[in-house]
Order: sequence, then C-alpha cells, then structure tokens
Amino acid sequence: MSAKSSKVAIYAALAGNGLIALTKFFASAYTGSSAMFSEAIHSVVDTGNQILLLYGIKQSEKPPDKTHPFGYGMEIYFWSFVVAILLFGLGSGISIYGGVSKIQNPHPVTDPFVNYIVIGFAIIFETMAFSVAYRELRKTKGSQGIIKAIRTSKDPTIFTVLFEDFAALIGLIVAGTAIYLGDIFNLPILDGIASILIGLILAFTASILAFECKGLLCGEAADEQIVAGIENIIKNENDVLHINEILTMHLGPQDILLNISLDFKDAMSSGNVEATITELETSIKNTFPEIKRVFIEAQSWMAQGKE
Repeated sequence: MSAKSSKVAIYAALAGNGLIALTKFFASAYTGSSAMFSEAIHSVVDTGNQILLLYGIKQSEKPPDKTHPFGYGMEIYFWSFVVAILLFGLGSGISIYGGVSKIQNPHPVTDPFVNYIVIGFAIIFETMAFSVAYRELRKTKGSQGIIKAIRTSKDPTIFTVLFEDFAALIGLIVAGTAIYLGDIFNLPILDGIASILIGLILAFTASILAFECKGLLCGEAADEQIVAGIENIIKNENDVLHINEILTMHLGPQDILLNISLDFKDAMSSGNVEATITELETSIKNTFPEIKRVFIEAQSWMAQGKE
C-alpha cells in the first residue's frame, strides 16, 4: 500500500476526529456527562495519533545516509507503536479515572438530548472515516478476510486508523446507551460505568495495536506469496543447483530487504556466476518492486548447512 493511500485514510480520520473532539468537549461541559468527556478525550488522543502517523510517514521517506544506510522506513513502525502507547496511557487511563470519579460522586446529566445529537453526528463522521480506511485496506487485501489482511499487513498506518475508528464507534454506542438508560432509570452511576467501559475498550484496542507493531519493529518477513515468487524465479535459472536460504525483512511497508544463499554449478566461472546473480536480481526487483535491496551469496549447500 502506497504512502499516498495511507495519508488519505489518516487525513480523513484527522479531520473527523478534530471536529468531533471540539463538539464532545462542548457537550460534556454543558451536560456534565462523564462518558461524553471520556469520548472527547478519546477523540483528542485519536487526533494527536493521526498527527504522529503523518509525522512517521514523513520521517520514513527520508533517503538513506551514513548513519542509516538502509533508510528510515522503520520510523513508521516506531511511531505507530508510540500511538498504541498513547492510546493506552492517555485515552484509557483518563477515561477510567473519570469513570471512577463519576461513580464515587454521581450526578445526573443535565441535558441528555444535547449528547444524543453530538453522538449521532460523531457516529456519522466516524463511520465515514472508518469507510475510507477500510476502502484503502481492501485495495491490497485481495481474497483475504479482513482479519487476516490486518494480521498480514505491513502498513501499520491503515490498521491503526481502522482500529481507532472501530473503537470509537463502539465507544459512542456505549456512551449513548449509558446516557439514555441513566436518564430513563435515574441512575447517573451508569454514566461513570460507561466511561470505564470506554477506557477498557481503548486499552484492548491499544494492546492489539502494540502487538501488531511489535512484530513489525522486530523485523517481519515478507508475505509467503512474495517468498514463493522469489523461489520460482530462482528455480527457473538452470545454473542454480540448490537454494540454501531465502531471508526477507520489511524495513518499511514498501521496502523489503532480501538475502539469498545459492549453490551454483561447480563448472561455472566467476564471471558467469556474477552475470547470473545480476540477472536474478534484476528479475526479482522487476517482479516485486517493493524489494529494494537484494544480496545474493554463492555458497555450497553443504557448507551452508554446517553454519
């Protein structure tokens, strides 16, 4: 998935969350709803997260230099992990704290109708932002299910926005339900309970994001289809006797490092080996443009097995 596609989803979420946050803060201050205040904090954190993701994309696009010879592609993985931590620490922590305070000192929501209007518009905006992120994910997921597509995605910006928007929609439903039931049954404590539930939803979402980003930060391999395609290209080369090893690692969503160990025919001259390596590298890069660097080692399969 290109950086342009990622930015489309992030900009859509940024615009929506910024406007929603202001509206939620107004509704919270006017009605005294703890759940609505938690939702406002949630939207502020989401807005800040989108800014961090845009910063991460910008940093990841910096060209290689002496201190980072493989480039800065993994910056986006780091900043996505930071987003997960902020979502957990700020969003979840403040929401749970606000909910506990409301339970300890319950007071009725003064004008629930204002909250209903805000929640209604927020659901519309969040649904639109979620739709944009989902549409961008569908461009690359192929025949995979949505869960598998997220698990195998190497672009954390898309599934981060997708998770945030989905969590926001669930949080809005929880807040709206609690405010309604609290008003009908005169139970202001439900507002505080809803705030805690929203905090737990954020904590769960942040945990999933952190887990997914951790895998990318630690160096995930390329998709199985790409590795299989590389194997097919090599097997079509008659001068290769054996594929000792194929190692891949994502240095960014569209930046794969490839290391290959091959056993060539013993009768080949060094010049022929070099020419074959050049042909393989060209063919692999043309077939898979996301593979930016290819290192091919000529080694006997018996010697490689002893390492």
